[in-house]
Amino acid sequence: MGADHLLGEMEADTLIADKAFDADARVIEPLTARGKKTVIPAKANRRKPRRFDRDLYKARHLIENFFAKLKHYRAIATRYGKTARNFLAAVHLAASVIWLN
Repeated sequence: MGADHLLGEMEADTLIADKAFDADARVIEPLTARGKKTVIPAKANRRKPRRFDRDLYKARHLIENFFAKLKHYRAIATRYGKTARNFLAAVHLAASVIWLN
């Protein structure tokens, strides 16, 4: 499957994705031709390294970790009382823990 099939008409100007060894022909080149920016690092064993915006990729990673922690805290918050109020409290708790770390 090519990038056109997977992404359709992507509205965003930038695609940030996990490491991919063979993303050049399938994803990066088609999106670059359409004027999109890609931030997809190569796997460590790739012979030719791929240039990418490390800061933007790091920010994506932090956001992804934040949502993973929220998912964990949601399980705790809704274990005994399945209410939106408890989940919101878990979101505040998770944000506070992440902020303090």
